[in-house]
Amino acid sequence: PLLMVLRDQLQVPLRLLLVPDIQLTEFPLQKFYRYVVGADVGEVSPGALFSSLPRHHILTMRMDVPEAWNVQSIRAIQDVDNLRCDDVTCGDVDGATLTNIEYSLKSLLVSGQCYDVKNRKPPNGLQLELIRRGRVEGVHADTLVMQNLGYFQMAADPGVWHLRLADGKGKDLYELVRSSEDDSEELVTVSDLPVVVTTFYDNAKQVRTRKQAGKEHLQLLDEIDMEQKESDDATEAEVSSEGGVFSKMFGSGSGSGSDSNSDAIAVNGHNKTGETVHVFSLATGHLYERFLKIMMLSVVKRCSQPVKFWLFENYLSPTFKLSVEVMAEEFGFEVGFVTYKWPSWLRQQTSKQRIIWGYKILFLDVLFPLNVKRVIYVDSDQTVRGDLAELWHMDLKGRPYAYTPFCSSKKETLGYQFWRQGYWKDHLRGRPYHISALYVVDLNNFRRMAVGDQLRGLYDNLSRDPNSLANLDQDLPNYAQSMIPIHSLPQEWLWCESWCSEETKGTAKTIDLCNNPMYKEPKLQMAKRVISGDLFKESWTELDDEIRDLEIKHHIVASTTEAASLAPV
Repeated sequence: PLLMVLRDQLQVPLRLLLVPDIQLTEFPLQKFYRYVVGADVGEVSPGALFSSLPRHHILTMRMDVPEAWNVQSIRAIQDVDNLRCDDVTCGDVDGATLTNIEYSLKSLLVSGQCYDVKNRKPPNGLQLELIRRGRVEGVHADTLVMQNLGYFQMAADPGVWHLRLADGKGKDLYELVRSSEDDSEELVTVSDLPVVVTTFYDNAKQVRTRKQAGKEHLQLLDEIDMEQKESDDATEAEVSSEGGVFSKMFGSGSGSGSDSNSDAIAVNGHNKTGETVHVFSLATGHLYERFLKIMMLSVVKRCSQPVKFWLFENYLSPTFKLSVEVMAEEFGFEVGFVTYKWPSWLRQQTSKQRIIWGYKILFLDVLFPLNVKRVIYVDSDQTVRGDLAELWHMDLKGRPYAYTPFCSSKKETLGYQFWRQGYWKDHLRGRPYHISALYVVDLNNFRRMAVGDQLRGLYDNLSRDPNSLANLDQDLPNYAQSMIPIHSLPQEWLWCESWCSEETKGTAKTIDLCNNPMYKEPKLQMAKRVISGDLFKESWTELDDEIRDLEIKHHIVASTTEAASLAPV
């Protein structure tokens, strides 16, 4: 299509010559591209048709779009991460050969560079808000300024917006400035800056700030306490409903601070009081979306306080998003979707799994609304037996995040724990190596200590070597412990059959379906085997059936290939 457009617009003859290799030792194509170009004509939207694709390969659909575009799938019966044919069907219905996938441009990105006009450096950690004047809903989006290039990013629709400083320490120290209207070099202070979104492409903005008079010596961010770096409190983790001294001073354990946090929440007859516990997770593919729904249900059934889930939207299917909205109404929780575009200046990953790992750790400071003060990450393939409110109120000793150390109680797999020898043993210097399947992030401290900037800088250096950061989301925070201290959670907060003994399973508050280094077992089979028995109020299968019955009631239909996997075993 692109060549045809060029031919028609330039009015020049065009001949395309293809010179393929005559002899092939393996299938030469790993990626199949179609270029979508053109405007809507009537009811026909721009589209692409893939035909004659290999039938015996598992394919993944991905959109390559301009950096300013936030594109999400809005219709897809099949699993776009696992497109495959079988002997019965190769389409959306039995006997069909066509699969339809629709995408929509959900929003555009407003991004840019913010810097201090006095020292020409970025005021990293400065919090920004995007508002539309005259609107009663207030703040549309918010973010903070990164250290690298003073970069910031927010999502918006076309129109006229206004950018201002968010309430807090940054607004007390800094002010926005612009050139005076008389074209002199004088800078004048303004309360906000207009942002006009009129293009589908680059919307980069330059935002200039300076410290207020008399406050030039004050610092916006805190330094990490060097004494805390050297101390190891792995055995001192404790639950405190009041939080520690640091929490009382800065509110680091107070939840999101939003209106939904403070009082009772009542949804469809479910009454819970107290602060809202914010839980973050992500998944890709129908199988892991199925695990994610079960994890969410197990969290809600065990949590003594209201729960809000923040789900990373980039890879979620339309069917899943419809399902969790129904679940939220039925089981009494809130759900929000977050997204972020990987900045072009940060070293890219090519493997989808590694991209997802990157999103788990690299953008925690900017992924959530600024009024979310703490978040608990739970892997999609976990089942929760404990009350996450305990983690919500836990005193992290002033540290930005808390992870659970790997189990060492299963002697058969100790030899597979690579951090016990060689480079990792020397680097950790006695510190534990933690698992990334569950962690707590004190976003107040995380942002105030510029932990996000430090992690991104460290990642950019280490990722130059393609052999480093084999488990990106796990290796990076463990490697950074000498710079960014980790608070170690009690071992009971994460049990995994691969690393933990059967004797410790009874006290486990979460069960994770880790891959076993000694042998391979399908995840579904492992879930049904491990999450069952007297230790569980509901087995994995019972939770799965409860969700499936709800989806059937609301006519939420899975793809034909997924429906086969949903059949009881």
